[in-house]
Amino acid sequence: MEYLIPLLSVFFLTCIAIKVLNPIAQRVGLVDLPNERKLHEGAIPLIGGVSIYCSVLLVSSIVVPESQTFNLYLISSALILFLGVLDDKYDLSVRVRIAAQVITASILIFGAGFYLTTLGHILYFFELKLGYVGIFVTTIAVIGAINAFNMVDGIDGLAGMLSLVTFSSLTLLFYFAGSSWFLLPLLFIGAILGCLLFNLRWPFPSLDKIFMGDAGSMLIGLTVVWLLVIGTNPDPSIPAKQVLSPVTALYLIAIPLMDMVAIMYRRVKKGMSPFKPDRDHLHHIFERAGYNRKQTLIRISLASLVLAVIGIGGEMTQVPEWIMFVAFLSIFAVYNWALSNIWQILTWLRRG
Repeated sequence: MEYLIPLLSVFFLTCIAIKVLNPIAQRVGLVDLPNERKLHEGAIPLIGGVSIYCSVLLVSSIVVPESQTFNLYLISSALILFLGVLDDKYDLSVRVRIAAQVITASILIFGAGFYLTTLGHILYFFELKLGYVGIFVTTIAVIGAINAFNMVDGIDGLAGMLSLVTFSSLTLLFYFAGSSWFLLPLLFIGAILGCLLFNLRWPFPSLDKIFMGDAGSMLIGLTVVWLLVIGTNPDPSIPAKQVLSPVTALYLIAIPLMDMVAIMYRRVKKGMSPFKPDRDHLHHIFERAGYNRKQTLIRISLASLVLAVIGIGGEMTQVPEWIMFVAFLSIFAVYNWALSNIWQILTWLRRG
């Protein structure tokens, strides 16, 4: 119960921030306009990410233990938030976005001193240690996580719901490991719920609609990867010594990760840029298959929850890492095959 107050505080502060920033966004043109890919009505303020950051920053300054690592996180998150706001406003080039993401990765690696030093026993016979190669791998992981959540943000509530699954999982894992870092994902849960209240306008249809924007999805992706990298590093200050194994991290961001990798693979296969926007994401396929946006949101969110539960279950019961890794690769192979043959599958199901 002692953590209910900060949770509710960050929720209400996010709602207040949205109400305050809404007219400002309208005035400065920080809005999303409909086009051939964005099928919504009117100019929607892109203030979800800024509202989340402001509320988390305020509450975390009170409840999160101060440390150099946390201060560096706040700096890197402010940088990625600023990048996202500029991208929302001016539609930055891929090169600029990647360059800024590399800088934020450098803050984690060289500033805070956290990077992936091992991938665990995913090859069964031995531990796959990375050494200094882990610096490169961590940089790719940061870029991948940021863009995974950014690319999956295609329908109302999807990035928010998927991040709720991830942050809830991280809260549990950090809490039971005895790490105070569980407070950060807990605060993000409250802030994202506040953002979803306005984004989905449920249960209050009269609320002004807002979008999370690239600022919000990038902020979420960065925060997730910071927590995953910190969680996979040995920590002598907690009883568990390590919050989660690297392979468990794959399950916690499974849907955004698999969707990004699969769609970038298909784009390259077609001779397109892997960063070129299209309408071939998982949620687009659900919609073309006849599901409305609410049904699509529920089904994808449930799939993400199931995969996260599998990952947490494997972590808690100490299932060998190589088994969890092979299982994840199998799930991804089935996922990619299903998306590549979705119309044949739908035709078969309808005949059945």
